[in-house]
Amino acid sequence: MSKTVLILPGDGIGPEIVAEAKKVLDAINKSGSLGIEYSHGKLGGGSIDECGVPLSDETLALARESDAILLGAVGGPKWDQIDAAIRPEKGLLKIRSELELFANLRPAILYPQLAEASTLKPEVVSGLDILIVRELTGGIYFGQPRGIRTLENGERQGYNTYVYAEHEIERIGRNAFEMARKRGKKVCSVDKANVLEATVLWREVMDRLSAEYPDVELSHMYVDNAAMQLVRAPKQFDVIVTGNMFGDILSDAAAMLTGSIGMLPSASLDKNGCGMYEPCHGSAPDIAGQGIANPLATILSVAMMLRYSLDMPEAAVQVEEAVSKVLDQGLRTADIYTDGMQKVSTSEMGDAVVAAL
Repeated sequence: MSKTVLILPGDGIGPEIVAEAKKVLDAINKSGSLGIEYSHGKLGGGSIDECGVPLSDETLALARESDAILLGAVGGPKWDQIDAAIRPEKGLLKIRSELELFANLRPAILYPQLAEASTLKPEVVSGLDILIVRELTGGIYFGQPRGIRTLENGERQGYNTYVYAEHEIERIGRNAFEMARKRGKKVCSVDKANVLEATVLWREVMDRLSAEYPDVELSHMYVDNAAMQLVRAPKQFDVIVTGNMFGDILSDAAAMLTGSIGMLPSASLDKNGCGMYEPCHGSAPDIAGQGIANPLATILSVAMMLRYSLDMPEAAVQVEEAVSKVLDQGLRTADIYTDGMQKVSTSEMGDAVVAAL
C-alpha cells in the first residue's frame, strides 16, 4: 500500500535542504521499493507571495490527505513588515493546530564524530542522547485573549494568556512516558510551578500519570534550573517533557550541545502518529542560495518520518547509518567544519549520503 508525503520546501534555505532530503528519500524509496508517492504545496512566505496567505486551503487539504509532511523552514526579513495576522509563522502555527500535531519530538544527539564541534568540553557532551517532548498546540502561543491594547493613560500594553487544560497535559505526558519506556526510562517534567498556576496543574497531572508508568522514573525541574543543567550536566537527562514556550527555548539550547543546530531533526505528531517533519533550525535567509546550508537535519527528519509515520523502521536505520558514514568520511558543511575535515556544499553532502546508502 502506497504512502503519500507532502513536500513543503518553505523559505530561505528551505528549498535547498528539502531538495537534498528528497534526494535521499527518492534513493531509499527506489532501492527498497517502499511505494512512497509525493504531493507538493507551499507554506510560509512563498505561500503569501503566491496566494496571499501563509497557508492556503489547498495546501491544508493536501496535508490532511497525506501520511506525512516534509517541511523545510519558513519566514525571513522579506515578510517582517506585513500584517502580523498573515506572517509566515502564522501558517506554521495554523497547520500544527489544524492537524492537531500536539507532540513535538526534538532529539539532541551528539554524533561522536562531532564531539569537537560542540562549544562544551567533549567530556561533558560525549554520548549525549536527549529527547525533548514539547507540547505544540497549546500554552501561551495559542492562549486567548491576546493582543496589544491601549490603557486609560494612553500607554500601549501587550498581553498573552498561558493556559493548559488537563487533557492537553495528559496526552503529551503520556507520549513522554511511552517514549521513555523505549529509552532510558527517565522523564524530567519541566515547569515553573513556583510562580505559574498553569504549570501547577501541569505538575499535578504528570504526578497522576506517573502512577500508570511505575517502570519510568519521573522527576520535576523548574525551567530556569533546567536551562542551567543542560549546559552544566546534560547527560543527566533522558526524556524532557514540557510546554510549548519552554520547549521552544530548551530544545534550541539543547541543539547547540551537539555542535550545530544544523544536525537536529524534529517530528510533530498527532494522536495517530501522522505528522510533520522538519529540521530544528530556521530559514537562515542570510545564507540562502549560497549552497552552504547543512541538509543533515532535514535528512535525519526523513529518517524520523520513516520510523514514526510511515512504519518503515529498517529504512530509517539505513538513512541514519548513511549519515554516520558520511561523517566518518570527514565530510563537513561549514557549520560543523573543523580543521582537517573536508568542507562540502549542501548538494555534495546530499550526494554523499545517497552514495553511502
